[in-house]
Amino acid sequence: MKRTIIRILLILIALLIITATILYFIYEPDRPWFAFYLVCCAGVLVVNLIAIIFLVNKNFKDKGKR
Repeated sequence: MKRTIIRILLILIALLIITATILYFIYEPDRPWFAFYLVCCAGVLVVNLIAIIFLVNKNFKDKGKR
């Protein structure tokens, strides 16, 4: 269960980074402040997901380590 949750969170982080990078290069020539805003929002979400991974590692117990 713990590995599945962590794997899903890592996939979400990777998708967020890829999407933010693509959107930055799409919006940067026309609206540079909007592109910067999108990247900042994605960065905040990535930091939150990393914090969630830390908390999942800390609070979930593996079944084999009893």
